Amino acid sequence: MRSMGKTRRALRTALACGVSGAALVTALAAPARAGTEPYGTERGRGPAGYGTPGWRLTDTGTDARFRGLAAVGRDAAWVAGSGGTVLRTADAGRTWRDVSPAGAAGLEFRDIEAFDARRAVALAIGEGEASRIFRTEDGGAHWTETFRNPEPRAFYDCMTFFDRRHGLAVSDPVDGRFRILSTGDGGATWRVLPDTGMPAALPGEAAFAASGQCLVSSGPKDVWLATGGAAEARVLHSADRGLTWTVAGSTLPAGDPARGVFALAFRDRHHGLAVGGDYRAGQPSGRAAAVTGDGGRNWRRAATPPPAYRSGVAWPAPGGGAALAVGPTGTDLTTDGGRTWRTVDTGSYDTVDCAPDRGCWAAGEQGRVARLSP
Repeated sequence: MRSMGKTRRALRTALACGVSGAALVTALAAPARAGTEPYGTERGRGPAGYGTPGWRLTDTGTDARFRGLAAVGRDAAWVAGSGGTVLRTADAGRTWRDVSPAGAAGLEFRDIEAFDARRAVALAIGEGEASRIFRTEDGGAHWTETFRNPEPRAFYDCMTFFDRRHGLAVSDPVDGRFRILSTGDGGATWRVLPDTGMPAALPGEAAFAASGQCLVSSGPKDVWLATGGAAEARVLHSADRGLTWTVAGSTLPAGDPARGVFALAFRDRHHGLAVGGDYRAGQPSGRAAAVTGDGGRNWRRAATPPPAYRSGVAWPAPGGGAALAVGPTGTDLTTDGGRTWRTVDTGSYDTVDCAPDRGCWAAGEQGRVARLSP
């Protein structure tokens, strides 16, 4: 959108099984040993000495703001952000390699999707030709621009992939409907899908390019789109890779361009989380999270939501009840599938992502990228 655009065993058990919630909370919030400061302290910037489990800052060597994040595993991740910056690590964040596309310094990357440590697709946002998609197959040594938006009214916000070949990207409404871009060859080529199956957008409705999570998928065909900025914050769902859509209202704050659903996460085609609120600093967001158990047809307000606006959310393990939500004022944990949340860290993050091996990463302002250490 234009306005935004622990012990090791306890942690792994909780993330894998969705149980031992108390152990996971204790681990995430545990005080650090000497020389291993947690995220909220500047002395914790170094990549060494991960002693205590919890978020650990890594030294990225840049002050770019990273809203695009792709967790490949415990050791490998990609981030994409302001100033056309793309970084990659393959050693748990001890070192980061600048793999920014040549000539991209004027672009604003807000999403990156990675298939492994060498293949990734990055999305730059903005009106008209500022919205672009790049693809690499050699770890970022070389990038190919595979899409440049020719429609001046379109503004692409985020993207998702169902598998290594099939993916979608979403633009804010053009002619009253969200515009969907589709690829069937891993991002090498793209085409705009017909909008005949897309419900009409509400006045002022758009998607938020805040964390790369306004468009998410689960399984081979299901995809969900989060919206805001209108009288109602909604979630759209497609079961056929974006050809036809249904729409449901959420319980998240609405009625203002700064409010809505900012991020979604689905652990399967039925169970999902929505987070958001009002992104303006100091504004209340008392209903910042919701949960669904029927694929997004109905959303229930979290009984105990995060205390403030949250822009990113992720399930550490499919099938479990544990999930993480992040935002400028902290990280929150749920161990009951999103019904109740507890703040476990007060550091600022914009996005969070977890890999299939349950390696979790978070990223945000001032070049901050953190790893959930085991």
